[in-house]
Amino acid sequence: LAIPIGPGLGRPNTLALMVGLAFVLLGVALAVLSVRSFHVARTSVVPGEPSTALVVTGPYALTRNPIYVGFVLAYFGLSIMLTDLWVLLLLIPVLVILQRGVVEREEAYLERQFGEAYHRYKARVPRWI
Repeated sequence: LAIPIGPGLGRPNTLALMVGLAFVLLGVALAVLSVRSFHVARTSVVPGEPSTALVVTGPYALTRNPIYVGFVLAYFGLSIMLTDLWVLLLLIPVLVILQRGVVEREEAYLERQFGEAYHRYKARVPRWI
């Protein structure tokens, strides 16, 4: 209420819907391909479950966190579709929590689980994009 930015800032329109939908579809496709890579490698995609294989192919050859990148792209697309600046601004704390609370913990686990193989992978592939 104090800072009235939101749907009044920009009204949903065809361009916003089309551009936003493109980001949503790209994000969902990336996440689905990434999950499929886990299934092909026969390892769990669920955080907290043991990893039995280090997945380094497919989307994982471009970024170490393609599922999260996919989610961020989809979220960004939704913020465009909704023409809502608050939705976009809330992405910043979500990214901080994701980085600190999830990604850093997962990386520490993968370093313990896969040792030198994971260190080589980290040196070759960026965390994000």
